[in-house]
Amino acid sequence: MTPGRRKFIAAALAAVAAPMPTVVAAAPVAVEVWKAPTCGCCKDWIVHLEANGFKVQFHDSGNTAARARLGIPMRLGSCHTAQVEGYAVEGHVPAREIRRLLAERPGAVGLAVPGMPIGSPGMDGPAYGARKDPYDVLLVRKDGSITSYQSYR
Repeated sequence: MTPGRRKFIAAALAAVAAPMPTVVAAAPVAVEVWKAPTCGCCKDWIVHLEANGFKVQFHDSGNTAARARLGIPMRLGSCHTAQVEGYAVEGHVPAREIRRLLAERPGAVGLAVPGMPIGSPGMDGPAYGARKDPYDVLLVRKDGSITSYQSYR
């Protein structure tokens, strides 16, 4: 065997014997939700979040106090309120927009989808058929201003 071939074989064996780098999966993002105990669309929204990699803990105690505590104006209210990494999430906000919020980290209170628009996550089950009403995900800024974060048409 030639010296070059020996070096090649030794290098190949060393590469195979070397420890493989450990791939660590990111832990699911924790979301805490306050909702009414009988609200079915809230449960469906939680299923939407879990299907998109969030780990959800919920409280069946209603959400009015949580909404006020987290700084979401009452006029933007919906049937559930959540908190994720310091941000408030009011209503049927898509998981995609929550991920975007966490990636961009704007100086904001959080996101809101006022009311319960049909076609939004949790309001998109078989009972609603193919109906999809237009709605906006709103960014609630710390200064009290509100801007459209994403439109769904």
